[in-house]
Amino acid sequence: MRIGLAANRLHHERADAALFRWLRASAIGLRELGVELHAVGRTHDAIVAALPAGSLPGLTRYPNGREGGLMKLVAEVVGMGTPERTLDGAIYLIDPVDPSSVFPEAIALKRQCVIHGKPFISTVASARDWVEMERIHAGFPADPGADDLHDFGRQTLALIAHDARKPQMLAFVAEHFDVLSQFRERIGTGTTGQQLNALAWSRGWPRDQAWIQRFQSGPLGGDAQIADRVLEGHCQRAIFFEDPHVARQHEADIQLLERAVTTVTDTAVCITAPNIAARWALAARQRNAAPVRTPGHGPATGTPSQGA
Repeated sequence: MRIGLAANRLHHERADAALFRWLRASAIGLRELGVELHAVGRTHDAIVAALPAGSLPGLTRYPNGREGGLMKLVAEVVGMGTPERTLDGAIYLIDPVDPSSVFPEAIALKRQCVIHGKPFISTVASARDWVEMERIHAGFPADPGADDLHDFGRQTLALIAHDARKPQMLAFVAEHFDVLSQFRERIGTGTTGQQLNALAWSRGWPRDQAWIQRFQSGPLGGDAQIADRVLEGHCQRAIFFEDPHVARQHEADIQLLERAVTTVTDTAVCITAPNIAARWALAARQRNAAPVRTPGHGPATGTPSQGA
């Protein structure tokens, strides 16, 4: 597995920076999975200076960002014709106030990951979560060090989808309703929330109780409302099915939510591609195998139906 890696300066300039917090938490898992990290120049050099030699045997250096290193990651996410020039995803630990985080190559890296259905990981929590997800799929036992990420009964989950992605969100929730119902609370924007409540009621959720708390629609400020929940520590995971192919009038609101997630990098997980969300849900079901309970009811029974 080949993963591109970059981190803004804030996240690698100190020994306790975000990049090293992630590597300390996930180094064993990365070795177990045989992950090759293809790191942009300064990120690579910071790792080599901070970690003992041989800690990450799959570490490869790319040029510095100003020399095209991040652009090369974008091209290899798309794929350059051979396995040796194709990345399976990207980890880019973002400092939301670093100007380089909004350079074209930085935006393109995320967009191409979403288009090609590959993980785009922008926070420490997301990077830890991704390693544990892949470990579970590879058959390794659950890592107790990742238990905090899977304590869903104490967490709030945001479910957001742009118009073109709403059918995929409905299908995702229908297929993984048991896992998603383990969260203490679910929140979402306008129309998506309305459709998901209707789906939940059709699945037996009490009709006098909302399965998901609805905020405003995205263009009317729903993304900003959820961003505030993230910043206040009241939302720990966001599944955001973005449509990368259309111009969005409320682009600034979308970026606000994304910047909120990266601001609280150690505590917020964000997933943007439907296939990655489904892969996460399957791993979570295996790791957190437990009956789902609806308010005032016993354990739910039956197998979730496919589709919306």
